[in-house]
Amino acid sequence: MRLWRGLRRLGYHLTVMTTVNAQLTAAPFVNEPFTHFAEPQQAEAMREALARVREQLGREYDLVMGGDLVRTAGKIRSMNPARPEQVVGVHQKAGAEHVELAMAAALKAFAGWSRTTADERAAVLFRAAERIRSRKHEFSAWLVFEVGKNWAEADADTAETIDFLEFYGREALRLDQATTPIQLPGERNLLRYIPLGVGAVIPPWNFPFAIMAGMTAAAVVTGNTVILKPSSDSPTIAALYVAVLEEAGLPPGVVNFCPGSGASFGNAVVEHPKTRFIAFTGSRSVGLEIHERAARTQPGQIWIKRTVLEMGGKDSILVCADADLDAAADGIVASAFGFSGQKCSACSRAILEAPVYEAMVEKIRERVARLTVGDPAENYNLGPVVNQSAMESILGYMEIGKREGRLVAGGKAVTTPEGGYFLEPTVFADVAPDAVLAQEEIFGPVLALIRVGSFEEGLAVANNTEYGLTGAIYSASRERLERASQEFHVGNLYLNRKCTGAMVGAHPFGGFNMSGTDSKAGGPDYLLLFTQAKSIAERLL
Repeated sequence: MRLWRGLRRLGYHLTVMTTVNAQLTAAPFVNEPFTHFAEPQQAEAMREALARVREQLGREYDLVMGGDLVRTAGKIRSMNPARPEQVVGVHQKAGAEHVELAMAAALKAFAGWSRTTADERAAVLFRAAERIRSRKHEFSAWLVFEVGKNWAEADADTAETIDFLEFYGREALRLDQATTPIQLPGERNLLRYIPLGVGAVIPPWNFPFAIMAGMTAAAVVTGNTVILKPSSDSPTIAALYVAVLEEAGLPPGVVNFCPGSGASFGNAVVEHPKTRFIAFTGSRSVGLEIHERAARTQPGQIWIKRTVLEMGGKDSILVCADADLDAAADGIVASAFGFSGQKCSACSRAILEAPVYEAMVEKIRERVARLTVGDPAENYNLGPVVNQSAMESILGYMEIGKREGRLVAGGKAVTTPEGGYFLEPTVFADVAPDAVLAQEEIFGPVLALIRVGSFEEGLAVANNTEYGLTGAIYSASRERLERASQEFHVGNLYLNRKCTGAMVGAHPFGGFNMSGTDSKAGGPDYLLLFTQAKSIAERLL
């Protein structure tokens, strides 16, 4: 509770908790509704939240290991990408020397937490969800400042966080009721899903609330304990989440908050012989490195480490000649440029059948021309990309695009007095299916348009990358939609709608090939990844 007491001194308030019987109080799951900021009352509430959070920027946060607060000589400074001189939070930098402390705290907590009931663990998640819901705009405001999300994108991130907590709490209760397919005569047969142990949770910066919270919640609600290493670009929202979990009754040591570099702290945690699993979301290169390091058996290690990996995509929307072209153009632009294209699910390739190619190029160009770029606190369509390194990388791809295709829109940085990392939404037409722009994940506001001669060719192009995360097809043909359902090789396929915006419970999320282990976050199978099944047979006397 020490982290919570520290944050309470910064203006937060501890709520008296009561014991909740989760089995009795868990109503059927319903997705958290999005906020409609066109309503003046909601817009004013968001402005007030932004003002409150702005007053709290720049504060310092401690490492939390077993409830103990630790400060280090090295610091991580989280910066506002729209105003890089503005410090969002100052964090301690965990190093290799802190791994044993974090592991000891997690192991100690595991002894007790693993033996709590599913009902008790789910109740913690439900209480946390209610606390976040009661301060929804406040958490969204932190996302605006820390990673540059506009109001709608931040609100969706916060809503998904609530969804994960509510959904995984209910899934844990359901899993606790599992039975064997049959009862053998003369025996009592049981099936129990027990926790694995201590896990490393390594979330990304682009959904720093929802993905971070979801992976952590899935691990702890199934009885595991966690060493949480948030991204160095977004540790503040993770610190606030850990405080909410503590307020909701999570015991010390169940989640240990340890921002640090991947090269030192992260690698050491992954390689530690007592680490039982690693849940990671991020780039292909880092995910593969984690997988390789986890596969090496360390001295004293008595299990095979489990990796739960989501590693990005090169996602396509295929538009057939019989499609509703306006709907397709809307879906492409929304998928490509929401959060400046900084989503693993973002549409980075629009594959267009020849008869509608030029018409679609013009419709996309018109829609992109209407997009605005600026400070997300003022709710522009596109905010900044996350940091200087990302901006330079994306600008490099824009230069490649100018050689590989025809520039239709954008193509350069946007200069602001505050020096933010802003880029124009950029579209290149006439890109070859095997071009760099059509094959490499850019993770920014860059869209490649590819002409194909037929539906069959379009389907082949959609499948021609090493990734397989999301995709969409627009067509009026039931036959083509059915064939795409069979042959469009992605983990999340959408028919006549955009390829972003997976909803917890409705769209279990995870991809094929180099997009990861197809973990299906937000689905009925996800919690199984954090458990091991134990069969118990008792002979009846």
